[in-house]
Amino acid sequence: MPDVRELTPDDLNDAWQLGRLAFGSDPEPPTPPNPAGRTSYGAFDPAGQIIGKAVDLHDEQWWSGHALPAADVAGVAVAPEARGTGVGRALLSTLLRDARDRGAAVSALFPTTAAPYRACGWEITGQLRTLDLPTASLPRHRPDPRLSVRAGTAADLPATAELYRHVAHHRNGLLTRTHRRFTATDELPYDGLTLVEHDGHPVGYAGWNRGRGYGPDAVLTVEDILATTADAARALVGVLASWHSVTPTLRLAPLPGDTVSLHLPLERAREHERDAWMHRPVDVVRAVQARGWPTHTHGQVTFTLTDDLADWNTGTWQLAVADGHADLRRTTDEADLHLTVRGFARLYTGTATARTLAETGLLHHSTPDPAALDLLAAGPTAHLIDYF
Repeated sequence: MPDVRELTPDDLNDAWQLGRLAFGSDPEPPTPPNPAGRTSYGAFDPAGQIIGKAVDLHDEQWWSGHALPAADVAGVAVAPEARGTGVGRALLSTLLRDARDRGAAVSALFPTTAAPYRACGWEITGQLRTLDLPTASLPRHRPDPRLSVRAGTAADLPATAELYRHVAHHRNGLLTRTHRRFTATDELPYDGLTLVEHDGHPVGYAGWNRGRGYGPDAVLTVEDILATTADAARALVGVLASWHSVTPTLRLAPLPGDTVSLHLPLERAREHERDAWMHRPVDVVRAVQARGWPTHTHGQVTFTLTDDLADWNTGTWQLAVADGHADLRRTTDEADLHLTVRGFARLYTGTATARTLAETGLLHHSTPDPAALDLLAAGPTAHLIDYF
């Protein structure tokens, strides 16, 4: 097995070169080469050469009003000569163990190939879809006279961050965006910011990049768009519609089911890009007990869980949910429901039911109906709208 350890400053150039070859990056290293607020790992062969790398981003995710520490994974790369030899598994095993030690509860990643991550307990639980819309198809709403629409500046970024929090915190899976990669800037992260206000308070915003040209191939890319009221969403869509004469295509990745999505002509959308994302628990006790649960959901269920990579999650557990909280405790009771860690991820994110998991083989049961385990799936379906 390779030697896996945290990267030192002396390792960073070799790690960057490995990632450049894996992902086809530009031949110039980034600045700074190893941003703070993350842990970078390397796998080394007996000669001391780096043959693999992975990064724990130290994010937090919103889960029904609670911010859960997360070990979101990025930059996984293995040298071509070492692929298929267990290097990735060794990296991810170390990353998960260290993440648990620092208090992480859950983990997400965007895979370039799902199979090796499935072998390590992650499962596909959603897709980040980037859509192209004909700008001319957007409804050209006039702003409500009670609203003001203006160009924002970098001074408005704290207000837009608070608006994002308002929209995101009661949902599941979204990043809190409190990591310094989101906050360590004094400038707008895009070409323009459109702000909608009511009585001087932001109720909607769109951050966009203009792109090049004004011909039939011109695209206006909306990097971030959210609103807290229907009137604010209509105002934002109306501003975007005004670009139709110079940018025939509007590109964006809307939050499914949010206020803005309900005012877009999604029936006219074409998919520009689709990025599957995967989830797994780091520590099942924290993942269950630290998040919020629907206040109307009550019940309990006993199940066994198998997690080959994070053995602290393996065992027989009793889940009890009541009054917006949940408890997960080890038990010596017999269990008729036997769940894999990938099945746990599907249920926890609200992207499967116990019956569908049984059909896929991620849940085995000796009862006529495994639906009692749907208790673990209570709550909104998880989403991610930030690629990493």
